[in-house]
Amino acid sequence: MIQFIDYLKEKQQGISYFFYFVIFAVIIGSFMVDTSHAHTWAEKNIPGFWSIFGVVSCFILIFFARWLAKAGITKEENYYDN
Repeated sequence: MIQFIDYLKEKQQGISYFFYFVIFAVIIGSFMVDTSHAHTWAEKNIPGFWSIFGVVSCFILIFFARWLAKAGITKEENYYDN
């Protein structure tokens, strides 16, 4: 596992380009989706709505988890020793 992580660190720029390409492909693909049977206004009128929704939801979840951790879930290393 450590070797795999080291490999990913060495190839960080290439991996970043790969994921940028995937995001770009998803956005381009969202323009090709038939929206005539969309359930909501956002699905019908905002290209890539669910992709944007997913990314924003992930950021909100990450920031909420960090706030929750700083608010008291995390304890010092020697918490149980005291």
